[in-house]
Amino acid sequence: MISYSNSLITQHDFSTLVELLSYRAENQSEQKAYSFLQSTEKEAASLTYKELHLQAQAIATNLQSLNLVGERALLLYQPGLDFIAAFFGCLYAGVVAIPAYPPRKNQKLSRLQAIVADAQAKIVLTSTSLLESLQTSFNQEEGLEISGLHWLATDELSSDLAQAWQPQELNGNTLAFLQYTSGSTGTPKGVMITHGNLLHNERMIEKAFGHTNKTIVVGWLPVFHDMGLIGNVLQPLYLGVPCILMSPVEFLQKPIRWLQAISHYKATTSGGPNFAYDLCIRKVTPEQLATLDLSSWEVAFTGAEPVRAETLEQFASTFAPCGFRKEAFYPCYGMAETTLIVTGGEKTALPITCNVEKAALEQNRIVKQPDDRKDTHTIVGCGQSPADQKAIVVDPQSLTMCPPEQVGEIWVAGPSVAQGYWNQPDETEKTFNAYLADTNVSDSAASGPFFRTGDLGFLQDGELFITGRLKDVIIVRGQNHYPQDIELTVEKSHPSLRIGCGAAFAIDFKNSERLVVVQEVERSYLRKLNVQEVIAQLRQAVTAHHGLEVFTTVLVKTGSIPKTSSGKIRRQACRSAFLSGSLDVVEDWSENPRNKSKFINLQADVDSMLGQLTAGK
Repeated sequence: MISYSNSLITQHDFSTLVELLSYRAENQSEQKAYSFLQSTEKEAASLTYKELHLQAQAIATNLQSLNLVGERALLLYQPGLDFIAAFFGCLYAGVVAIPAYPPRKNQKLSRLQAIVADAQAKIVLTSTSLLESLQTSFNQEEGLEISGLHWLATDELSSDLAQAWQPQELNGNTLAFLQYTSGSTGTPKGVMITHGNLLHNERMIEKAFGHTNKTIVVGWLPVFHDMGLIGNVLQPLYLGVPCILMSPVEFLQKPIRWLQAISHYKATTSGGPNFAYDLCIRKVTPEQLATLDLSSWEVAFTGAEPVRAETLEQFASTFAPCGFRKEAFYPCYGMAETTLIVTGGEKTALPITCNVEKAALEQNRIVKQPDDRKDTHTIVGCGQSPADQKAIVVDPQSLTMCPPEQVGEIWVAGPSVAQGYWNQPDETEKTFNAYLADTNVSDSAASGPFFRTGDLGFLQDGELFITGRLKDVIIVRGQNHYPQDIELTVEKSHPSLRIGCGAAFAIDFKNSERLVVVQEVERSYLRKLNVQEVIAQLRQAVTAHHGLEVFTTVLVKTGSIPKTSSGKIRRQACRSAFLSGSLDVVEDWSENPRNKSKFINLQADVDSMLGQLTAGK
């Protein structure tokens, strides 16, 4: 359960982040707020609270001169501190920030195009080094409306502009930024986060993580994503403590850099999705282990994707000689629509686990089993919600609360829940204004309204366990991807692939989720199919449009994809057929997996399929 300590700043009644940063700039002006590492221990840049305050005012002055108060600004920055200044510049100007990641070279701008159109953004904030290339990319993108889009490089603005800044009338209900999620095809959804949402969630994180004025945060997570922005950037500001940041690419290239930064700066809080810990287990060498001191690490938070019990055990065992304690692991649950955190456990307690029967769990039933049985799956608990926020489990059909240890949809209510989706009133009403059918329930949790997360889980002694997703969202490396987006990309990648006859889903492989694509081939192409060409173009298209690697591609015969009576793809049925080996696979592409015995050892079989794919490039 989230424990409560005395808040560091309860005596200061801040209603906005602008008030908070202004307070830090006045009372901790010369204290270093943010440092950015270019390599292991080399600081490429830093900002004191006063410097950040003045940069934010200068950017705000420029935005105000363009009459953009109340408008939306797209923020496109490479990892670094320029983004942080631009984000606060928007807040100081009363402009709604839209964090996003600049497109890679030759990457399609379809997602950014949809965001610009949906938010009706008026300006793009970026750095001088990116400005020209971004403008060129936008100009070359067909259908991208940029005629009224203003561009501003914020890194060369003079701090002297700060003197002309005009404070805005802001309060807790003022919209601070839009966090865009991977919505359905062509329509990503902008989650509306207010200053009040942010401050409440930062207070929750402070209490949940047991943070103090001695806390030191190290992070590599992308700052345009909720966990990186709210957890790694805004939480240290809320606490008034040092924050050391590094590029996600630096971490992915050499995971040891993350651990070296924790060791060097004596960080107390740092974390990421499950895959980050797996990466460290695989990539850090024994020689590197001998150089690390992780004894200062008090909160190793893990979330954004399923938390694996095996990963926690292996990481704790591998890094115990460096002073890492398993008690430091902090599994938690949250999402953009709840600002960030929803539930968390006791800071000093070991992660709570529950062993259940695999077959029953796939049918959303909880049957507890001893942990030494082969058919057992271990689920890691994600803690409890605090007193002023509710997380309940509801039967998605009857809309009544589920009893303990029964799987249902997770609903959340509280001050951290966002205001809805930008410019999507129907979706907002359906998702953010849910009420229980049984209004006579004595539990105060029945009051509502609730946000429907779409996630499945159950409660055991108040502990929340996540079991799956009501919707077919695919989560890879902490990022949500909607299957229909991927399926559309796949079917357009080659003329031999049938329209509306593909399925994208995730499978568990070596403790991480991997993307699988099953796609029908047009009948006229079956005898003359160039498999290598089709697979290569399909994989290239998915990587270019979604930033994902296709783990396994299965081309199947015409008319064999499982569908509903109304013609909708049955993704879970397709996934089950893939795992059982019952798909009608095109014979001349890969070994036919219809022999069920070949899938007894799934890991070995998937390894074999991956080897065939590699050989067929």
